Amino acid sequence: MQTQRKELNFKGENIYAGIDVHKKSWSVTIMSKQLEHKTFSQSPDPKALHQYLVRNFPGASYHSVYESGYCGYWIHRELQSYHINNIVVNAADVPTTGKEKTNKTDKRDSRKLARSLSKSELECIHIPTRKTQEDRSLLRTRYAIRKNLSREKVRIKSLLNFYGIDHPEVFEKNTTHWSKRYLEWLKSVPMEYETGKASIDLLIKGIEELRKLLLETNRKIRQLSRTDDYRENFELINSIPGIGPTIGMTLLTEIEDIGRFNNINQFASYVGLVPTCHSTSEKEQNGEITYRSNGLMREMLVESAWTVASKDPAMHLAFIELCKRMESNKAIIRIAKKLLNRVYFVLKNKQKYVCCIAK
Repeated sequence: MQTQRKELNFKGENIYAGIDVHKKSWSVTIMSKQLEHKTFSQSPDPKALHQYLVRNFPGASYHSVYESGYCGYWIHRELQSYHINNIVVNAADVPTTGKEKTNKTDKRDSRKLARSLSKSELECIHIPTRKTQEDRSLLRTRYAIRKNLSREKVRIKSLLNFYGIDHPEVFEKNTTHWSKRYLEWLKSVPMEYETGKASIDLLIKGIEELRKLLLETNRKIRQLSRTDDYRENFELINSIPGIGPTIGMTLLTEIEDIGRFNNINQFASYVGLVPTCHSTSEKEQNGEITYRSNGLMREMLVESAWTVASKDPAMHLAFIELCKRMESNKAIIRIAKKLLNRVYFVLKNKQKYVCCIAK
C-alpha cells in the first residue's frame, strides 16, 4: 500500500523572513523567491523564529532582516548564532510604495521587508562589535549627564528670575557662574518660606551630584583612552587642534574602524556633513546639510570647529574667507567638514596632524 511521504527537504532553496520588531511581539512574514508563505505574530524570541523555520523549511538557507532601532543588535547576533543570515537596515533605505506610506501596519512593514530582501534590494548597515557598543555607551552616558547638568542650571536660573532675585555685582558676568563661590551664594539666597528654600537646595544638590557623576565618567573615559584598543588612534586624533580627549574618544568609538569608509565622501555622508541635492533636467540645486546623520558626531565636530578655527591658522584663514560670502553659522559647517577631512587623514594614514600643512 502506498503511503504519504512526510519528509521535506528544502536544500538549495532560500527562505526569507521580514521582521517588524517591537518590544512585546514581532510581526513576521515568511516567503520564498516565488511565493509568500505566511504572515504572523510571535513572541520577541529569535529561537522561536528559528524553530518555526526548521520545522517548516528543513534544509533551506534562512535569511532575515529587521530595521535598526531601539532594540540594538542583540537580535542580529542571536539570529546569526542560529545560522540565520540576518541583516539590519536603515528604515529610510527600505523601498516603500505610496500605498504603504499612507496605510502603515506591522504586517505590511514585515511583508515589505521580506519582499525587498528576496529581491536583494537591501543593504546591511555597519554592525559594531559588542565591545564597541559598550564603549560608545560610556561616551553617550557622559553626553546625557552633561545635558542633564545644563538643564538643572537653567532650572535654577529660571527659579531666580521667577522670584525676581538678582545676581550680586560680583556675579554679573555669566563667566563667573557655577563656581564654588557661586554655589555658596545660591545656598544663601533667602526665601520667605521653607518650601521655596527647599526647592533651591534640591536643585543645587542635583547639580552637585551630576558634577560628581561627570567627573567619574571623565576618569573612566581617560582610562579607556589608554587601553591598547584606542591608545594609538587617540594620540593621532588628539594632534588635531580643537579635538580634546572627550570629543576624540567619542569620534573613535562612533567610527570604530576608519577602514570601513572607502573615501572621505562616504565618511562625510555617514556623519551628515553633506548637502541635500535636488537635480532635475538641466537644473541642479544643493540645499542645507542632510537630515540623515550621526547626530552626536556632527554636533561634536561643529562644536570643535569653533575652537579649531581660532587655534589653527589655516582654518582661521579659511573661516575668514568663507565669512565674506556667507553667515558665520553656515561658514562653521564648512570648517567642520574640513575638520572631518583632517580626522579622516590622520586615522587613515596613521600620521599626526601638523598645523598649516594639511590642505
